[in-house]
Amino acid sequence: MENKLVDEKEQYSLIEKAIRENADMIYRIAYQNTGSHHDAEDILQEVSVALVTKNAPLKDEEYLKRWIIRVTVNKCHDLYRHKKRTYTEPLDDYINTPSQQENNILEEIFQLPQKYRTVIYLYYYENFTLQDIADTLQKSINTVSSDLQRARKKLKKILTEED
Repeated sequence: MENKLVDEKEQYSLIEKAIRENADMIYRIAYQNTGSHHDAEDILQEVSVALVTKNAPLKDEEYLKRWIIRVTVNKCHDLYRHKKRTYTEPLDDYINTPSQQENNILEEIFQLPQKYRTVIYLYYYENFTLQDIADTLQKSINTVSSDLQRARKKLKKILTEED
């Protein structure tokens, strides 16, 4: 019985660590997909719940990060599909809100079509390789490369129009 309690404590400790280490990334991915701070907070909560309730790969940090990104992207898609809006409390203790400069850049990225936002975000903000992005989003590397190239062109056009 005592071993089971130790295992549960270790499990919750790993879950808490995963949430604390990845909360900023989850929030930023959710915000750049939804364009709403409130929706991003909701998705952060939902991903945190998924970490607790699903069988998340807590011991393998690299796989866990990809799992978290995949769940976050899916939750963003679910939000649009189901128009699910729920009340949540702010999670200011777990996240750092973006600076004004980051906010401006994220707003520019938000003007891109949705399929380009995640690719450009993962490449530039999370420093993922094309192969990592392809594995995480379950797309071919050629598709990811094409999406990234198109996203860059569209982002350049958006930025030059504003100047």
